[in-house]
Amino acid sequence: MAKIEQLELEGHRSEIIADVKSLVEKYRAIFDWDVPEIDQNLADKLILAEMRKAVDDIEKELLN
Repeated sequence: MAKIEQLELEGHRSEIIADVKSLVEKYRAIFDWDVPEIDQNLADKLILAEMRKAVDDIEKELLN
């Protein structure tokens, strides 16, 4: 049987995904404004790597 926290999270999963996509798009737009001839693939990789690092840092902060 699923714990109540897991059920609650599942109820908000689509919202979390939408929020993260929105954040990615925010930084993609900023890169586009700041770098006229951007390598979008490289920019996407850099943005996603930094977001992963940020989530890891937040996890350490919350769980320690």
